[in-house]
Amino acid sequence: MGNGEFAAHKMIRDRKRHSLLKKWYKRKKFKLKEKFDPLGDAPMARGIVLQKFSLQQKKPNSGLIKCVKVQLVKNGKVVGAYVPFDGAINFIDEHDEVTIAGMGGSQRGQMGWIPGLKYRVIAVNGADLYLVAKGLKEKPRR
Repeated sequence: MGNGEFAAHKMIRDRKRHSLLKKWYKRKKFKLKEKFDPLGDAPMARGIVLQKFSLQQKKPNSGLIKCVKVQLVKNGKVVGAYVPFDGAINFIDEHDEVTIAGMGGSQRGQMGWIPGLKYRVIAVNGADLYLVAKGLKEKPRR
């Protein structure tokens, strides 16, 4: 805490210097999300399925997680995406158009038991994946 004639100036300067130590402020100030996030500033993005694969779950859990490799339409970047719901992977084929969204893990990262995946599939060929997987809607043909 500064005291004296130039105390206010010192306090302002210290605040500026210490604000860059906050992770959320630094990401906002230098626009790191727009630069490095494959989705850019958007919450969702469309992409083409390149490959279907499965991953092992992290330590206390066991089982295979169904995933797809997606090439984004907007910038051509390739990302992995988790396919939620039982049997939903059977409704997704290669070269289908899917919509992906962030999974909502802490600090913009992966969800607990899923290793290294930040995105999940929410729609296939424009139809909601949940409705398609439950049999309430038929997947549109492209």
